[in-house]
Amino acid sequence: MKRRQFLSAIGAGAAATSIVKPALAQSAPELKWRLTTSFPKSLETLHGAAEIFAKAVAEATDNKFQIQVFAAGEIVPPFSAADAVQNGTVEACETASYYFIGKDITFALPTSSPFALNTRMQNAWYYHNGGIDLVNDFYKKYNIFALPCGNTGCQMGGWFRREIREVSDFNGLKFRAGGFAGRVLAKLGVVGQQIPGGEVYSSLEKGTIDAAEWVGPYDDEKLGFYKVAPFYYAPGWWEGAAAIHLFFNTEKWESLPSAYKAVVRSAAAMSNIWMTAKYDAENPPALKRMIANGAQVRVFSPQIMEACLKASNEVYAEISAENPEFKKIWDNMLAFRNQQYEWWQVAEYSFDNFMVRSRPRG
Repeated sequence: MKRRQFLSAIGAGAAATSIVKPALAQSAPELKWRLTTSFPKSLETLHGAAEIFAKAVAEATDNKFQIQVFAAGEIVPPFSAADAVQNGTVEACETASYYFIGKDITFALPTSSPFALNTRMQNAWYYHNGGIDLVNDFYKKYNIFALPCGNTGCQMGGWFRREIREVSDFNGLKFRAGGFAGRVLAKLGVVGQQIPGGEVYSSLEKGTIDAAEWVGPYDDEKLGFYKVAPFYYAPGWWEGAAAIHLFFNTEKWESLPSAYKAVVRSAAAMSNIWMTAKYDAENPPALKRMIANGAQVRVFSPQIMEACLKASNEVYAEISAENPEFKKIWDNMLAFRNQQYEWWQVAEYSFDNFMVRSRPRG
């Protein structure tokens, strides 16, 4: 081969090499989406999971796919996030599914329900027992595709202006309790209230409500509930875990290239782990600080817990009898929960119970 031909061949090869792109880059359109959350920026773990998710998507796509995150109320009210996704006002939202039980009580189950799954069980159910597909079979008629993107862990049972010593103390109590819990507590005489997080403190301070639950020590400290309702109860039996979800407009989701869908799934899973880890790290010191500032921790008595379990089972039976979609998801979840506790009582519970009891001995 002549020198000129050789150099030309080398040049052509180099040019070909220089334009070879990874598969993602070749099919990577530039997209700009908007995502609204149902949480204020001050709750940087709940709201922050959406920021973590959006940042991961941008980094994985070399900033080709950008998702702008808006806090509750900036463009959409907190309890209108699902509607905004349904009608295409925004492409996505980060929210708690149970905020939308006004559409259908089944919306409660993907987030939490009384005496259901704990956090690890819930993740196992979603990722390895078909939970994601099961809830999306339900969501599809609302033009929503959903992925879990966070979990608060077991929540606290709320802040009360007075002690709850007997089941009868619930009678007439005005209690801010989200989702399914309100319907169960109504059987015990509670008057349920649905109030956005940013309005709970003022409602407690004014006496508009007698009690309120939110999440747990880290967020509750920020909201200052201990200043106006000193009795802090555990556990939040209606939220043994609470999954937070990303809702995507179905058409927008389906229009994504397969590579982008994979990126979104991975980023959502990462934010799911991040949120639980953040709460696990921050809750213990926050609880200590609040106790030092006057919070009085209480535990619901066994009698109260039994009464709440009985009321919960009654509500499950009532709803299942009239709502086949609810029954389909709940029956699947219930069977999984019962199977899981056969294992948990052997190792997880035995270990944790021993360690809790041995901790004061160092």
